[in-house]
Amino acid sequence: MSDLTNEIVLKALADIVDPSLGKDIVSLGVVKNLQIEDARVSCEIQLAMQGKNHLKKQAIDRILEIPGVKEANVEIVIVKGNSVSGNSPIPGIKNIIPISSAKGGVGKSTVSANLAMALSKTGAKVGLMDADIYGPSIPTLLNVTESPTPKDNNVIIPVEKYGIKVMSMGFFLPKDKAVIWRGPMLNKMITQFLKGVDWGELDYLLIDLPPGTGDVQLTLCQQVPLTGAVIVSTPQIVALNIAKKGMAMFQQLNCPLIGIIENMSYYQIPDGEKDYIFGEGGAKKFAEELDLPFLGEIPIATSIRKQSDIGIPIVESEPESSYAKAFIAVAEKLASQINAMHSSGDVPQEIKLTF
Repeated sequence: MSDLTNEIVLKALADIVDPSLGKDIVSLGVVKNLQIEDARVSCEIQLAMQGKNHLKKQAIDRILEIPGVKEANVEIVIVKGNSVSGNSPIPGIKNIIPISSAKGGVGKSTVSANLAMALSKTGAKVGLMDADIYGPSIPTLLNVTESPTPKDNNVIIPVEKYGIKVMSMGFFLPKDKAVIWRGPMLNKMITQFLKGVDWGELDYLLIDLPPGTGDVQLTLCQQVPLTGAVIVSTPQIVALNIAKKGMAMFQQLNCPLIGIIENMSYYQIPDGEKDYIFGEGGAKKFAEELDLPFLGEIPIATSIRKQSDIGIPIVESEPESSYAKAFIAVAEKLASQINAMHSSGDVPQEIKLTF
């Protein structure tokens, strides 16, 4: 069929929307290796996570609707991670993603732990770095009691729990001892965690940041190129206003913002209704105003709190619960958004200070 072109096929596929991102697969740039031979059309749809086989069926149906097409072959290809740059500054790590809130008390560490679990369950190789030097909570959230293993040349082998490689200041401190450090010591420890840990091959390294916009955040942005930052906030105005300061910091440091997660969005009342304790949809509206992707909402629930306290995150302990599925949905959208950023070339090659 001589009149059949790539443009005609792509126009037909542009009707297919990835529900987790709210954009069509053509504008996302995930349609790859499109080939036309006589009346046969073949292509790949490259995705960051599994579970979207419905897109394959939709693509085949759309292609077969094109006049003259007799055969359509579509393959779903899972891309677990993409290199941040040609040569990663941390060998083997494909995506480095800080999880930030700027404000304390919004559940950022709980979100970080459960996102790491959800990504790991897709088959991705995941690391979780606890960068909250003053108040490390990841060891508690994952119930890690063992210590990292020292290696030659001051290299540390991270602890592995639930299939996730984990590093935290909490591993090196007596339980009731506080860290009283100035900036240079903080910078040294963050650099050690980034470049003095044998992370191995990772698709994602999530970094749970402390509150604020200080030394830890600056060191992180100066030491390694970041895929982009994720912002966690509760719905109320006071939290969103402080989150905005965190976003301004990353923008000033030329670090992309992957999207916003709304935590503690609502409480599910036993009768099925939702009680929006901190206000309804604040983070989603905030994301829309700033033209940033909204990655999803996580409810506030006793089960999430209990499982965090005993060190078995809800994604691991109750994977079929609505609460776990909320984290999994956010992780899916996060992975898809990262894949879309790589496809469109929106990931910077290096982070440069601009002030």
